[in-house]
Amino acid sequence: MRQTFDESTDPSFGPKHVPLIRRAMSDQGLDGFLVPHEDEHQNEYLPQANDRLGWATGFTGSAGAAVILKDKAAIFVDGRYTLQVRDQVDQGVFEIRDLVEGGVPAYLETATGRGQTIGYDPRLHSPDALERLKAAAAKAGATLKPVAPNPLDTAWGAARPAQPTAPVVPHPLAYAGEESAAKRARVGEAIAGKNAEATVLTAPSSIAWLFNIRGGDVIRSPLPLGQAILNRDGSARLFLDPVKVSPELRAWLGNEVRLETTDELPAALAELKGKRVLVDPGQSSAWYFDTLVKAGAEVVRGDDPCALPRACKNGVEIEGTCEAHRRDGAAVTRFLHWLATEAQARTVDEIEVVTKLEGFRQATGALKDLSFDTIAGAASNGAVVHYRPTNRLNKQTEVGSLLLVDSGAQYLDGTTDITRTVAIGEPSQEMAERFTLVLKGHLALAAIRFPAGTTGSALDALARAPLWMMGLDYDHGTGHGVGSYLGVHEGPQRISKLPNFVALKPGMIVSNEPGYYKEGAYGIRIENLQYVTEAEAIPGGERPMHGFATLTLAPMDRRLVVVEMLSPAERDQLNAYHARVWAEIGPRVEGEVRTWLEAACQPI
Repeated sequence: MRQTFDESTDPSFGPKHVPLIRRAMSDQGLDGFLVPHEDEHQNEYLPQANDRLGWATGFTGSAGAAVILKDKAAIFVDGRYTLQVRDQVDQGVFEIRDLVEGGVPAYLETATGRGQTIGYDPRLHSPDALERLKAAAAKAGATLKPVAPNPLDTAWGAARPAQPTAPVVPHPLAYAGEESAAKRARVGEAIAGKNAEATVLTAPSSIAWLFNIRGGDVIRSPLPLGQAILNRDGSARLFLDPVKVSPELRAWLGNEVRLETTDELPAALAELKGKRVLVDPGQSSAWYFDTLVKAGAEVVRGDDPCALPRACKNGVEIEGTCEAHRRDGAAVTRFLHWLATEAQARTVDEIEVVTKLEGFRQATGALKDLSFDTIAGAASNGAVVHYRPTNRLNKQTEVGSLLLVDSGAQYLDGTTDITRTVAIGEPSQEMAERFTLVLKGHLALAAIRFPAGTTGSALDALARAPLWMMGLDYDHGTGHGVGSYLGVHEGPQRISKLPNFVALKPGMIVSNEPGYYKEGAYGIRIENLQYVTEAEAIPGGERPMHGFATLTLAPMDRRLVVVEMLSPAERDQLNAYHARVWAEIGPRVEGEVRTWLEAACQPI
């Protein structure tokens, strides 16, 4: 089993660890300390050694922050984690606050005072975020101060896990679709277009994509932790822990890539004196900016030049992810058949659900890892948006309720992410109606055509509109980017209420996952992955248009569909989707599973 069900934290972490952090703060003359979720690489999913927020608070979500002051502390989470944080964090130590509405800046304005010094680790914060935090602290008369060492790391001490040392391996051209040299030349042109001479890359996904390499330093993502300096002529310096480097990797990278150790990075940055250096303030921490300025380089602020070309998958990557989704769709179909038969005849628990699904994926012979820990929420646990089953929280399915399963896999040819909500026994009328509202939003987003240049923010309301009309909504984004055997959450594109200024371009993969959650009762989410295509021109049309092609192939639970709530066009769209599932997945399953799938894909 790749997924485990033990808990790495518990609510005692706050009472145990905050006094240690405060002692280390006092030794450095600090009145407070900022604890972001992100690590030195701005990762969403963290190596255990870098989960500082989890160690300090007990909270294990993928986004959040904390502020620890001498006499009080607060933790900040978004709407995905409002239930989870109450379960994991001791509220006698941490006040729970909203990460989005006001967030850490608003707290600093009111909770800090004149003359106080609040410390931060410059390796963990982006310069843009720091500017907002510094301004907020200044309003209260407090000062933000970069510190080394990190007092939390000092408090953690010898108990802190070691940094990961997974081997870095080549990612073959059969999956990457473009030689690293060609990518480096393309990105080098973008660097020159910014009137810069080099760029510093710190995002693991960009490094993996640019050099056609993969690693295993980050849980559920085949990412290598390291840094790179890319010159505009396409030559590069790649900084990795030597223990991760093999002779095969050296040969793969070639003569234009100079392999160096991570200890050599500060000296390499100093060598950029007098040069214009492009650095992304949203991806790289303030330490890089401070170090480059101190060295005498001229920092050019701009987007990571790898982010957009990485997001726009080439033909080989699209072909690969299509095959990965067919393979994964067959595994998920076998799982859904098990849910519809054996798991309906008796109650099962969430851990058995997760174990069964992983077993079906393992049986493909191609599974490299999960793309995230499987979310299997029975009944009320389904209302916890990013719930993960544990031995403590494990819940049995309940007749007359729902089971929400959100899962994904990492294959060499693609990354998958799918959510299906299944009725256990007979669902209530309310459950079916709200499932159908979510389905209507999902279908609208799948079918939309939109002008070239449109961003995901402009499309988000399509998925929410049926819920909004009934006074309902959900507190998470509608769609995130997905990598090609990389992270299951990938920018720069997204579909959400939050403003996004990156246009959706052909080859970008995004999720389509509206939902509805009734606290204490059940959760509903429907998620397929889809990629942006150039839409066929319509006679009389005046603008180039884009659309989406669906990648995910697995049936939906038609027992939850209130047919009368669907328009004729929506019924046709759902029937066409199920016809495609039968056509592409049917030949990949046999026996009882095939018979069940044929019935599950019948028109409504």
